[in-house]
Amino acid sequence: MTRILVTGGAGFIGRALCPALLRAGFEVSVATRNPRSAEKLRGVEIRPIPSVGAGTDWSAALRDVDAVVHMAARVHVMDDQAADPLTEFRRVNSEGTLKLAEDAALAGVGRFVYVSTIKVNGESTPTDRPFRADDEPAPRDPYGLSKLEAEQALWEVSEQTGMEVVALRPPLVYGPGVKGNFLTLMEKCARGSTLPLGAVHNRRSLVYVGNLADALLQCVIRPEAAGHTFLVSDGDDVSSTELLRRVAGALDRKPRLLPVPASFLKLGGLLTGKRAMVGRLLDSLVVDDSAIRDVLDWEPPFSMTEGLDATAEWFHTRHIR
Repeated sequence: MTRILVTGGAGFIGRALCPALLRAGFEVSVATRNPRSAEKLRGVEIRPIPSVGAGTDWSAALRDVDAVVHMAARVHVMDDQAADPLTEFRRVNSEGTLKLAEDAALAGVGRFVYVSTIKVNGESTPTDRPFRADDEPAPRDPYGLSKLEAEQALWEVSEQTGMEVVALRPPLVYGPGVKGNFLTLMEKCARGSTLPLGAVHNRRSLVYVGNLADALLQCVIRPEAAGHTFLVSDGDDVSSTELLRRVAGALDRKPRLLPVPASFLKLGGLLTGKRAMVGRLLDSLVVDDSAIRDVLDWEPPFSMTEGLDATAEWFHTRHIR
């Protein structure tokens, strides 16, 4: 039986991926700095690690491992308070990924699946020109740059050692356990808050965590995936206005949206120092995921409606305020 080592397995995506791997018949080990965080993951073996960085010794965690899915990262946050954010991102995301890949190759790991980010491509797209995996990378922040550097390091390790690499760049991921801006929007919809987002005509790609977990599973098991960088989404691009309507509907709430012109919202974001946050609501970010569909014959197993319904069910039971 094949053993998969998952880093970040106790996190938001990992809680969907690990059960999917187990159902597929794999043995699953989770490498984590905090073993208690993985206690609720049933059927997995926990392998403690002290940290993720250039000095991490992965030899024990990689024992008898056939493939690695690497998700552990210093994640993008708004208003980062680190004195030197790029150095901190590089320490974990770039240098830490390189060290894990080198140790994995030495341990005889056959395949390394890396969860990157669409931020490697950039922050926004025209509505009619989606990001593609073969676009020239254009990260705009330290997080995106560190993930690009990690991808580049992985391809070098693959070329030098023969270890197969697959990189996946998801856009915004939602689902049970979601945090950040998506959870904030759900809370506002649940409270019936009036939002000035009733006239936003952008397009945004998202991916339900169950769809992302299935795509990662295919990247582990399908020989054709080796050597590819894939973008992935639900395949149902929506405007911010339509997304809020769908979220409210999933929560059994009536959306309360004011049709405020985008130009006014952008000015408000500029004046309040929230330009980046407003940009995420107004700009388009569309991905072309035809590569993973063509190469792996992959289709998302869940529709966006099903994903939002599952997220709303989780929200009602655990986060209603």
